Amino acid sequence: MPTKTLRISTTDGEADAFAAFPGDGERHPGVLMYADAFGVRPVLREMARELAGHGYYVLLPNLYYRHGPAPVIDLPEYIDEENRPAVFERLMPFIEAHTTERALRDADAYLGFLTAQPEAGAGRVATIGYCMGAGLAMRTAAAHPGRVAAIAGFHPSPLVTDAPDSPHRLVSELTAEVHLGLAEGDMSPEAIGELEQALDAVGVGHSCEIYPGTVHGFTMSDTAAFDPAAVRRHWERLLALLGRTLGKS
Repeated sequence: MPTKTLRISTTDGEADAFAAFPGDGERHPGVLMYADAFGVRPVLREMARELAGHGYYVLLPNLYYRHGPAPVIDLPEYIDEENRPAVFERLMPFIEAHTTERALRDADAYLGFLTAQPEAGAGRVATIGYCMGAGLAMRTAAAHPGRVAAIAGFHPSPLVTDAPDSPHRLVSELTAEVHLGLAEGDMSPEAIGELEQALDAVGVGHSCEIYPGTVHGFTMSDTAAFDPAAVRRHWERLLALLGRTLGKS
């Protein structure tokens, strides 16, 4: 599976990024993959390679590029309940600095770069994300409704909040089909209901599914939250969504 390490020019500098794509010389639908709060690391690059193997050009940018290349801190090989608090303490300044305004400026650059790649198709793309990346995927799609055909978010950070720019307040701009794979406890029934009501009002296809027996972070094999059955379900749902909306399977 061909891969590249890339530099993406943004209004704030240059973002390092990882890309994976089929090596058949053809152009393939683009997928913008947003990492979880731990950032770009081997498990995310492997997930990008796996997805590319199904016929997609996958771009995985370093969300924290303003603070240095990925990984911005030395991460343990395995993140468990014992070391997780210390890891988050070190990452929190980067997370807090990644404001909505910065995220949207970056999204402009990422989408423009993705669709300009010779191995990527020029049509609509998908945005997918994990943890905080799920909200970024939704914000990107809402800001670029004509360019994004599908959104997938897994074990998302809060999508329904009191903030004026809460992701659920943006769905009126969406045209993309949405799948959210939730861990038990990720969102309250009330929050799920509010989000689904907003999506129903727009008329886009959507599913908000609680993956049984899971905890937040279930797709990440380098964490104690990893759940093999749930990650298989995640791939099934993701590939079906992309197949319907981007034309591959």
